[in-house]
Amino acid sequence: MLPRLEIVSSHSSGLDKIDLVKCKERGIRVTYTPDVVSDAVADMAILLIIATLRRICEADRFVRNGMWKQKDFSLTTKFSGKSVGIVGLGRIGSAIAKRAEAFGCSISYHSRSQKPESTYTYYPCVVDLASNCQILVVACALTEETHHIINREVIDALGPNGVVINIARGSHIDEPELVSALAEGRLGGAGLDVLEHEPEVPMQLAKLDNVVLSPHISAATAESRKERADLVVASLEAYFSNKPLLTPVL
Repeated sequence: MLPRLEIVSSHSSGLDKIDLVKCKERGIRVTYTPDVVSDAVADMAILLIIATLRRICEADRFVRNGMWKQKDFSLTTKFSGKSVGIVGLGRIGSAIAKRAEAFGCSISYHSRSQKPESTYTYYPCVVDLASNCQILVVACALTEETHHIINREVIDALGPNGVVINIARGSHIDEPELVSALAEGRLGGAGLDVLEHEPEVPMQLAKLDNVVLSPHISAATAESRKERADLVVASLEAYFSNKPLLTPVL
């Protein structure tokens, strides 16, 4: 297939859909758009945290359905001052941490290796990270090692008052384990912009009030789409003009 392919200029910040091994074997150059979506995705992570803790979607239904006339809405939980654990302290994870700090949150993280320049608390084990935070944000790349990195053990370590936020890839989370934990009260809530088999949504998950769902739109802003498209074109122009690639992977 595509025997004359020379370059893949991806309109994505992820690389899990590109066979990098095959591209390297065939000498195919690969570029992507890693930086331009960081702010939009980080904004979405904070939005999902607040919407989940303050039960915004449920409150919206409460008002629209006329329930406000019958009773008061139940108490929710504030975001300010919470402990936030981030799985993957790359560009997006760092942008999320910066925003969470503005809310007075303490930050800890897990990644493949400790970031020597970071002042955040590092945990080499995801279970330990989950045991020491109230909000766990998934912001790492999807690889064989990070597939189902959020499993039953991690979920149980986070506990019945904990919240999972995922703005990375659905397959980072063992979805059946997440659904059962939420339904059984072993996990407090979840804010999910991605699902494991999207656009399929588990029926039980869709019915839960302690879950906020969005259709994989964290990077889908007018601004970031234009910047990504411009970068894709610029990468192609650089390649065919024999200039250095702007965001090379290979």
